[in-house]
Amino acid sequence: MWQGSLLHIHTTHAGREPMIAQQSAKLIAGQGIEGDRYALGTGKYSPFPDIREVTLIEVETLEALARDHEIDLPAQDHRRNLTTRGVPLNHLVGKRFWVGNVLLEGGRLNIPCRYLELVTGKTVYEILKHRSGLNCSIIQGGAVNTGDIIKPE
Repeated sequence: MWQGSLLHIHTTHAGREPMIAQQSAKLIAGQGIEGDRYALGTGKYSPFPDIREVTLIEVETLEALARDHEIDLPAQDHRRNLTTRGVPLNHLVGKRFWVGNVLLEGGRLNIPCRYLELVTGKTVYEILKHRSGLNCSIIQGGAVNTGDIIKPE
């Protein structure tokens, strides 16, 4: 059985705006992160129906980008809300898991987009295929904090 941790929380109020680091955030079931673009309906992809209440990415992916491709993509630049360590995101599609006291359900793997290349100026689209994170639904809301334990339901 795996157990991981929440390293970073990032939100922004609208698409194309910089991501802001948070120490904690309120996740609202069926809606998103309080004040974040997808909860507000102001995200780049908000007009397209999808499971996108909260997005996650593995820090191991960012470390591999630096190690294997010499591309530095800091946590505030990857455009995902939660950065994890030790969490097998690709295996959590359709599965429920806890982030602290918040229950999430994996919806679908996130697909890298050219938009990320546009806002960062870094060529990562092809490299991030199948490693671009997980889109989730919030089943049971509450507060999350950096350092929270992430584990299966």
